[in-house]
Amino acid sequence: MSVASATRTERDSLGEVEVPADAYWGIHTARAVENFAVSGTTVGQHRDLVAALGTVKLAAARTNHALGLLDDRRHDAIALAAEDVRRGALDGSFVVDPVQGGAGTSTNMNANEVIANRALELLGLPRGRYDVIDPLDHVNRCQSTNDVYPTAIRIALVDVVDGLIGATAALADSFAAKATRFRLVPKIGRTQLQDAVPMTAGQELGAFAVTLREELARLSDVRRLLCEVNLGATAIGTSITAHPDYPREVVRHLAEISGHPVVRARDLIEATSDAGVFVQTSSVLKRLAVKASKISNDLRLLSSGPQAGFGELLLPPRQAGSSIMPGKVNPVIPELVNQVAFSVIGNDVTITMAAEGGQLQLNAFEPIMCHSLLQSAQWLRRALDALRELCVDGIEVNTESLAAAVARNVGLVTALTPELGYARSAEIAKSVLAGEGVVRDLALATGRIAPDVVDALLRPTALANLAPVRPDDGSAADPTTGDPWLQLG
Repeated sequence: MSVASATRTERDSLGEVEVPADAYWGIHTARAVENFAVSGTTVGQHRDLVAALGTVKLAAARTNHALGLLDDRRHDAIALAAEDVRRGALDGSFVVDPVQGGAGTSTNMNANEVIANRALELLGLPRGRYDVIDPLDHVNRCQSTNDVYPTAIRIALVDVVDGLIGATAALADSFAAKATRFRLVPKIGRTQLQDAVPMTAGQELGAFAVTLREELARLSDVRRLLCEVNLGATAIGTSITAHPDYPREVVRHLAEISGHPVVRARDLIEATSDAGVFVQTSSVLKRLAVKASKISNDLRLLSSGPQAGFGELLLPPRQAGSSIMPGKVNPVIPELVNQVAFSVIGNDVTITMAAEGGQLQLNAFEPIMCHSLLQSAQWLRRALDALRELCVDGIEVNTESLAAAVARNVGLVTALTPELGYARSAEIAKSVLAGEGVVRDLALATGRIAPDVVDALLRPTALANLAPVRPDDGSAADPTTGDPWLQLG
């Protein structure tokens, strides 16, 4: 037998399986690899989940050691192996498909076997010497998949949500910076894709910053909910097979190791069967995705053209846009965000159905919830980073075109209605649309409003309801801080 084909024989209640001799995983993982080959990915590709599994197993080992359930030798080896899992040294050994039957048992057993065999290696023993360190009797002591797996999902999601909070805040800051820069650049707002009333490009971009910042509170709320865990519940929440002190102590160790404010659920039976926090997390991700997608729609529309469209925003060109039309450049980064949002929304449906499909004391469909939630959060974070770095940071505004469009736009007449009344203002609007003049001149021609009153009403700051510019305001240096509407008639 060649070294490459060397195997070891492992046994369980179903029989024997030949496992590669150099594999850290064992018979339970081997069966799962055969049974679940759906997504084409592995648990090892969910770095945050693997790290969280290592964190949970380390907390369990420390607790079992403190309670006298693990001797020093076994504890030290298991703890070191769990640390290896946490830091990513063994990701390649987490080979089961994340989409699996069994409520996550295959993922938990993959972790148990990897940690047991790595611990044996650290002791200088061959893999498979489960008489010394057993995946179940030692690594999984006082545990069940039903408390380990959902706890690991929660810890993983807290870490991912932290990254998403950072990405959302950074994107909002980028929009806010653009809002300050283009604070007094005039433009016409639109409702139902029709011209409405004047505003500024800064106000439009600033609204994007505000709508994103609103999501920071929602993400923080769900982060807090994710820190409530059922570790110590074992099979259904009754803590069967666990030491009486284990449920309390293991959560204390988990909080210390993870650095998160983890607390034990008040009712472990309820916490083991309820997947509401995953539905809530998905809803928050969907809400953020919908907002990001709507913003991307606006960026695509406002940059459309550049000659036959709106052409108000100038997005950074990222790549050639056509294999047949020379010079064409497409808004590929906002399009990327749109597609990620579509996926997040679809995952939300999956998570909703999986949570609803749970029965009695356990939800068997947490694997698809876990996979979908991690994918949604990770994709969304990367998409927001891409939108900021490759698009928003480089946005410019077509100031001359905007000012000219505002000066001749009928929407200006709305500002005159308090002085001229709705009917007379409507007549002016009709004349402007017929090409008979501009708003200012036609208003003065009525003889019912003085030039200084018209000028005051048509000032950019008045039209956009902006506070006066302070001398130390950076936007005061912008060349568009004059009165472009008046300058252009």
